[in-house]
Amino acid sequence: MLQHFWTEEEKLLIELVERIGKEYVEPYARQWDEEEVYDPRPLKALARADLMGLVIPKEYGGLGWGVKALCLAVEHLSKYCAGVATTYAATFLGAYPIILFGSPEQKARYLPEIAKGRLCAFALTEPQAGSDAAAIQTRAQKEGDYYILNGIKQWITNGGIADYYVIIALTDPKKGARGASAFVVERGDPGLAVGKKEKKMGLRASVTTELFFTNCRIPRERLLGREGLGFILAMKTLDYARVGAGAQAVGLAQGAMEVALRHARHRIQFGQPIYHFQAVSHTFAEMAMRIEAARALVYQCAQALDKAPKESAGPSAMAKAFATDVAMWVTERAVQMMGGYGYMRDFPAEKMMRDAKCLQIYEGTNEIQRNVIARELLKYYR
Repeated sequence: MLQHFWTEEEKLLIELVERIGKEYVEPYARQWDEEEVYDPRPLKALARADLMGLVIPKEYGGLGWGVKALCLAVEHLSKYCAGVATTYAATFLGAYPIILFGSPEQKARYLPEIAKGRLCAFALTEPQAGSDAAAIQTRAQKEGDYYILNGIKQWITNGGIADYYVIIALTDPKKGARGASAFVVERGDPGLAVGKKEKKMGLRASVTTELFFTNCRIPRERLLGREGLGFILAMKTLDYARVGAGAQAVGLAQGAMEVALRHARHRIQFGQPIYHFQAVSHTFAEMAMRIEAARALVYQCAQALDKAPKESAGPSAMAKAFATDVAMWVTERAVQMMGGYGYMRDFPAEKMMRDAKCLQIYEGTNEIQRNVIARELLKYYR
C-alpha cells in the first residue's frame, strides 16, 4: 500500500523473484507441504537467474549485493512458500561465515560453487544446546594436519541436501564458548552421516535433519578464521540471519493477507461481500498497518547491516522478533477471516499459519531476541 522507494535494480530483482515464485512455487506449494518433500526446481530456477550468488562478492562469481537485496528476494519468495524461502535463506546462513571469516583460499574454493547453486547449511544447535548455544558438546580434536570431529547436531536446515556445512565445534572445551571453532565440512566427508528427516508442523517443503559426526576427519585448511573464533562467528552470522527471518515473516504475512483479502472480497454473506462488514475490514486495516511497520523495521535494519555491521545485534533482534510476531498474528487472523475455508488444507491460509509459527522459534526464539535487545540497550545508553 505504501510507496516503497526501491532502486530500479531492486525493482527488477523483485519482479524476477515474483516470476519465479508464481511459476515454480505457487502451483506446487500445497502439494509439497502435504507430501513433506523438498523439490529442487525453485532453487535451480533461482540459480539460473544468478540469485544464488546474490550476496557473493563479484570476484567470486556473485552479484555482490548486500543484505537489503537478499531480504527483498527472501520476502517475495516467502509470499509463495516460506518453506522454499527457508531452503534458499539457509544457504546464505551457511555462506555468510565463509564470506565474513573465510581465507582467500577458502572463498575461492567455495563461494563460486555456492553462486552456481550449491546449497549450504549452518550447524550450531545440538540436543542440549538450543537457546544456550554455548552448551555445545561437539568436539574437534587436532591431529597433525587434520581435525577429527565427533558429536551430534540437531534441527539442521538443508541437512542431507547441502553440499557444504559450516560446523561449530569445541577445539578447547576448557574455555567454554571461547574454545569453539568453525569448520567447513563437505558432503561425502567420511564420518559425516545424516539422521532422519524431521516431521514438522510447518515449513515442510524444507528439509530439517540431525547430523552425526563420528571420527569425521577434515583437513586443517577447513578451519574458518582461527581456533576460538567459532562463537563470535556464529553470533555475527545470526545477526545476518535474523534480519532475513524478519524479511521472510514480512513476505509470509503479506501473502496471507492477500489470500484472505481475495476471499473477503468475493465471499457473499447477508447480501454483500464480507469485507464490507466493519469487523472484517478493520481487521484487514490492522493487518496492513502491522505488515508495513514490520517491513519498515526490517529494511531499516538491513540497510544498517550493510553500512555498520558491527552495531547490528540489537537492530537484528528487533527486526526478527517484531516481524515474526506480526506474521503469526496476521496468519492467524487470515485463517479467521476465511472462516471454515481458512481451516481447510485445500486453501493456503492454514499452511501459512503453520509456517509462521517456526519463524518465532528458529534463529533464536523471540524470547531470546528480547534478551539481546535488553542487553544492547544497556550498551547504547551507557
